[in-house]
Amino acid sequence: MNRPPVILASTSPYRAELLRRILPQFEQCAPAVDESPLANETPEQRAQRLAAAKATAVARQHNDALVIGSDQVASCAGRILDKPGDATQAFEQLTWASGRPVAFQTAWNLLDAHNNRRWCGTDLTQVHFRHLGKAEIHRYLDREQAYDCAGSFKCEGLGIALFERIESLDPSALMGLPLIAVAAALREAGVAIP
Repeated sequence: MNRPPVILASTSPYRAELLRRILPQFEQCAPAVDESPLANETPEQRAQRLAAAKATAVARQHNDALVIGSDQVASCAGRILDKPGDATQAFEQLTWASGRPVAFQTAWNLLDAHNNRRWCGTDLTQVHFRHLGKAEIHRYLDREQAYDCAGSFKCEGLGIALFERIESLDPSALMGLPLIAVAAALREAGVAIP
């Protein structure tokens, strides 16, 4: 029996790069999901809802595939830190996060579309920012424009210099896809992962 295709329900180059660490061949498909937050939804609930919605949307188009959906929501002191989009918003987010912990809820969902089986989970990563001066934030943003990243930084790049510490069970979760849990679910679904 042939292994079903694996599809990443995301066009994110970051998630694709992560998944390539454990799975050399997979497809990517845009999930076309409305990512607007719902009223009274916690960051964890939002991440879980969107990860499931992305996997489900792509599985509707590929009913023989294993589909991976993922979503990440960052929050700090009661405020959601979405992708900033530009330097002004990134500066504002990093100023807000300075000296504070930022919680990253990274939800994942693996849907076996053919057998209607689902595996899912959520990783909580706490990033503790050191106190950042305005000049430090400007220097960082001049060197690394992380405008398409929740929280306005790339921990796999220069952004690591902004932190005091990171608390996580899976370091890949902060980059957008918890590989330890996803690899375990793929193995359960019959994919040979070393």
